[in-house]
Amino acid sequence: MRDLLEKYYEELGISKDVFNFTNCIEKNLKERFEKIDSIAELNQLKVIKAMQKNKVSAECFNMSSGYGYDDIGRDTLEKVYADCFKAEDALVRPQITCGTHALALALMSNLRPGDELLSPVGKPYDTLEEVIGIRKSKGSLAEYGITYKQVDLLEDGSFDFENIKKSINEKTKMVTIQRSKGYQTRPTLSVDQIGELISFIKGIKPDVICMVDNCYGEFVEEKEPTEVGADMIVGSLIKNPGGGLAPIGGYIAGKKECVENAAFRLTSPGLGKEVGASLGVIQSFYQGLFLAPVVVSGALKGAIFAANIYEKLGFKVVPNGTESRHDIIQAVEFRDKDKMIAFCEGIQAAAPVDSFVTPEPWAMPGYDSDVIMAAGAFVQGSSIELSADGPIKPPYAVYFQGGLTWYHAKLGIMMSLQKLYERKLVNIDKVC
Repeated sequence: MRDLLEKYYEELGISKDVFNFTNCIEKNLKERFEKIDSIAELNQLKVIKAMQKNKVSAECFNMSSGYGYDDIGRDTLEKVYADCFKAEDALVRPQITCGTHALALALMSNLRPGDELLSPVGKPYDTLEEVIGIRKSKGSLAEYGITYKQVDLLEDGSFDFENIKKSINEKTKMVTIQRSKGYQTRPTLSVDQIGELISFIKGIKPDVICMVDNCYGEFVEEKEPTEVGADMIVGSLIKNPGGGLAPIGGYIAGKKECVENAAFRLTSPGLGKEVGASLGVIQSFYQGLFLAPVVVSGALKGAIFAANIYEKLGFKVVPNGTESRHDIIQAVEFRDKDKMIAFCEGIQAAAPVDSFVTPEPWAMPGYDSDVIMAAGAFVQGSSIELSADGPIKPPYAVYFQGGLTWYHAKLGIMMSLQKLYERKLVNIDKVC
């Protein structure tokens, strides 16, 4: 079998040296992968239980149009999401265009002029800077008289509890906690860490709304932030919970009042969740959620595989090869533009779609520098599919995520290394 596998990899462009090196790394990951499979099994059962409890039927897959009144599939799906995430309610809609839109919706619907938003985990993801008004943009929270404060993490990545306490005041209405690292090389927050932070904040001001940006984190652990005190969790369906099948959409889950506020903002005061047609995508939402735990497990294996390979080659990786995992993103600091671009070219070359395309840096909307993105995806921009991206600026870190199957994630990482190896940008001789 090994000879046949090596032959197929060779036909896809993987040299014998890269094949042997990466297989040497993989052999040492068996125990880690078994633990990931156990979490996937638990989360798979959680999803099935929620679907059975809410009596998902073939009728739920019917398309609605127009106003979308009495859409049983949409309404049932939102109950399923609420149960999966141990929340009071959920809003799951194709009208939510992306993760940034879902976050903006949650913020704008639950904040009012004169309120203050606090981030106790440092700088938010780049695209949220314009939503908040850190970078000037039309329609930002700042334009509506909502102020913003930020407390950076300490050097070791832990919370600065002293300054968080000082920053909470009578105007503090909401706290936004970004679970994943974004375009930073800080640690991703575990659900337990998030719970500790929320408990500390609520101990100071119990009525503060704690929102967690849950993007890239769903189904990575045995529980979600709503189980440790989060009032809202927010995410994108073209990331983890869509399982690679959802073609668009986002979700907000949590306290009923917070979710209702978001629904009224998404549609209209007086209408809320009652309108919003599912437009023929609802079956993919259900089936994607059903597959999500297994898809996420494959992406996690790919991230761990990448971490161990590039750490072995001397690059800084976040998380490192042995740390626990709390999202699907793997950061690799190349500190070299050419190495970063070669990595992304390898990810693109391994794609089932647009493998012949060469990714190039470009001025992507919402970012303050050129960004390179490699993604040959079935759904445009889907980052649960094999993808890699990063801003073209020091430390020239690339952020790898996704892979609908472990085997595709594995090929992508092998191909990224192949591109670096061919250009003599890495030396794999006698390393493993």
